[in-house]
Amino acid sequence: MSRHVVIVGAGLSGLSLAYRLHQARPDLRLTILERNTRPGGNIWKDLGLGEKLIHGSDASRINRYLFWNGKLRALPSSFWSFLTNGLLSWRGKINLLMEKHRKRAADAPAEESIHDFALRRAGREVADIFADAMVTGIHAGDPKLLSVQAAFPRVAKFEREYGSVMRGFTQVSRERRREAAAKGEQPQPGRMWSFREGLRLLVEALRDQCGAELVSGVKVRSIRQEDGRWLVQAEGNDRWTADAVVLACPAAEQAEQLADLDTSLAEQIQAIPYTRVAVVAIGFRRSDVPGNLDGFGYIAPQSTRRDLLGVQWCSSIFPERAPSGMVLWRALCGGWHRGEMVEWDDSRLISAVRAELRVAQQVVADPVFTHVVRWPRAIPQYTLGHLDRVARIQTTAEKHPGLFLAGNAYHGVAMNDCTEQGDLLAAKIAGQFDR
Repeated sequence: MSRHVVIVGAGLSGLSLAYRLHQARPDLRLTILERNTRPGGNIWKDLGLGEKLIHGSDASRINRYLFWNGKLRALPSSFWSFLTNGLLSWRGKINLLMEKHRKRAADAPAEESIHDFALRRAGREVADIFADAMVTGIHAGDPKLLSVQAAFPRVAKFEREYGSVMRGFTQVSRERRREAAAKGEQPQPGRMWSFREGLRLLVEALRDQCGAELVSGVKVRSIRQEDGRWLVQAEGNDRWTADAVVLACPAAEQAEQLADLDTSLAEQIQAIPYTRVAVVAIGFRRSDVPGNLDGFGYIAPQSTRRDLLGVQWCSSIFPERAPSGMVLWRALCGGWHRGEMVEWDDSRLISAVRAELRVAQQVVADPVFTHVVRWPRAIPQYTLGHLDRVARIQTTAEKHPGLFLAGNAYHGVAMNDCTEQGDLLAAKIAGQFDR
C-alpha cells in the first residue's frame, strides 16, 4: 500500500509543495484539504504556461510614486532624478549616497528592526520615508516592529557579506546581467508578470498537475496520532489517516488544529501576528481621471496614517484588465495601524477611498464599479524575535515525527519564498520515506 500524505491548505504553499512532492515521489498518495470552495495561490514555473505569460508595461516598472506631504511624488528611477527629487533633503541624499562607504559598527545588534537598520545605514529620512514605504507596500506593517533579518534577510546579508546594502545590490545586478548575457537574454528587473486569463490559470494548472486529490469545503478541526499513524479529523464525520501531515494553512488555523496534540506548539504558532487589510477594487471612466496614469501606482507610508496604504493602477500595468475607455485600480486600506478599517461597511470604505483619490489624484467623478474584499488575517508580521520563535516552533514540531509546518507565516511572505520553501519541504518529506 502506498504511503499517504495529507496537506491541509490549498494555497500557494500547499499546491506547490504537492507539485514538488509528486515530482520527487510519484508513488506517494497525496490529499489536499481546503477550507474554501476553491484552491488559491499563484505559481507558473515548470507548468508549461510560459507562452501564456504577459508582462506588465515598462512604465509600471519605472514610474512608481509615494504620497508624501500632500502630493504624489515620483520615486527616483535614475541618478539624475534622485538628485532632483524632492522626497529627501540634500542632507538625506548625502546620507543615502554615503551608505556604500559606511562600515558596520562592531556593536551593531544581531537583530534589529527595519527602521533601526535603515537609520543606521542611511539616516533618518531614508528610514522614515523609504523604509516605511517599502514595509507598507509589502507587509502593511510597522518598520519599527519588524525584524530586518526575518523580513528582508537578503538586505541584512548584503551588509554582512559586502559591507553595504547598495554594494550588495550592485553586485547581484551585475551577476544577473552576466547570467542573462550568457543565455542570450535581456535582464528585466522589476517587471511584473501575469496571464490574460488571470491568476486563476495558475491555480488550475497547479491543481491539475500536482498529482493530489483536492477536497474542498473541508474545515480541519484537529490532528492526532493513532496506532502509529496520523488522524486528520474534520468537522462532521470526515476523517483521513496518513503517514505524514503538512499544515500549510494560516498560522491561526494551524494553532487551532494542533491545540489537542500539543498545547505549547499551538500557543507558539498562535503568537505570530497578522495585519488586517481591506482591498477596494474601483473603476472609473478614463475621461474622468485627470493626469498621466503610466505607472504602477503609489504608496502612502503608514507613518502618514492615511485611509489608504496605497493604490495599484491595475489597468496601467496590464491594459487588458479593464474595458476600453476605463481604468481599474486596487486600493488597499487597513494595515498594522489602521486595522479597524477592515470592519467598516462597504459604503464607508468606498467613501474613504474616494476621498483619498480626490486628494492624491484629483478624481471627483463617481466610480462605475466597486468591489470590496476583506482579509482579517492578511499578512503575517515578522516582528523582532521572529527567527527565534520559528526555531522554537520547528524544534517543538520535530517531537512529532511525520508532522510538517508550511505557509508564509515562517520563512517569507512573497510568492518566491513560498515556492522555495515548498521545494525544500518536499525534499525533506520525500527523504523521510526513503529511509
